Amino acid sequence: MPRRTATMLASTLMLIALLCAGVFIPVPYSEMSPGPTVNTLGDHGGEPVLQVSGRKTYPTSGHLNMTTVRVTSADYRMNLVEAVYGWLAHDNKVVPHETLYPDGKTEEQSTQENAEEFSQSQESAKVAALKELDVPVKSWVIVSTVVKGSPAEGKLHAGDVIKAVDGTVVKEPTDVAKLVTKHKPGQDVRFTIVPAKEQTAAEKEKRTPTKTQDITITTTTSDDTGEKRAIVGISAGTDHTFPFTIDIKLADVGGPSAGLMFALGIYDKLTPGSLTGGRFVAGTGTIDDEGKVGPIGGIEMKTVGARAKGAQYFLTPADNCEAAAQDTPEGLTLVKVKTIEDALGALKDIRGGDTAGLPKCGK
Repeated sequence: MPRRTATMLASTLMLIALLCAGVFIPVPYSEMSPGPTVNTLGDHGGEPVLQVSGRKTYPTSGHLNMTTVRVTSADYRMNLVEAVYGWLAHDNKVVPHETLYPDGKTEEQSTQENAEEFSQSQESAKVAALKELDVPVKSWVIVSTVVKGSPAEGKLHAGDVIKAVDGTVVKEPTDVAKLVTKHKPGQDVRFTIVPAKEQTAAEKEKRTPTKTQDITITTTTSDDTGEKRAIVGISAGTDHTFPFTIDIKLADVGGPSAGLMFALGIYDKLTPGSLTGGRFVAGTGTIDDEGKVGPIGGIEMKTVGARAKGAQYFLTPADNCEAAAQDTPEGLTLVKVKTIEDALGALKDIRGGDTAGLPKCGK
């Protein structure tokens, strides 16, 4: 066999061997790619995404699209070939597996966490939109979760309304932790609550519970690596009562990043005229009860997915602006927002055609 032929054959066999090895060699990475984008003003799965009853609504037009990121599951292990391909692909991003699933988080745990964050984002979106419209919303601090095996297990339950801790009235979820950690581990703390099981249907509907109980719990030591704190083993959250019904019908979506777009969609349906003026606007961002917009992950994937669907403008959390501007899809204008008021102001300029002064993201 000629030497040249033998060399080519050996090189080919080596390449095949490397490719085969690459397929079977797992690497500790996961992949992110553009996910679905849904118009909050439109339909999904045959029904409106936003449904309002008990309040007058108005016709809308254009798009206020929420955006998503598709990621490989916690149980999936990429091989070397897939990782290299992902690194080379322009619209995908390969990241360390630990970035998406820290501390060995399982697929089940990740799904549950995403579902809880998605649910909370919907609540905050409703509150932010109604506050912007000066519609009163009643809020209550409740027990969100109780840690199994903690001192609170069997004494406090999810849905219990927390009225006070050690006689101090609780107004925000953060108040609970502040009051508990004033104690040393092993000391007693007194919760004044309205048990979820004893709240009547009318009380739950109007959120005006009056029958309180005092529950005393002995604190234990936190698992923190730093300074040890007193804890009882609960997470506090906020529950709301709205003067009319707002339903968000969107399944198979998780995480908190759709909050801003949900809030804008609700605002648009409850006000005359069109927020977008018929334009295609997409965006992302968490939102809290006060209307503050927070950063999200995977911004590069979301801008790509939005532009692919036809978006002209993208409402971008201020803290994500720099990353988003590094590789902006052609034809897409990134608009920086910090609050729902910023977003509403930007939409006013967009529908009026006065886009020169928009607060745009820069590198």
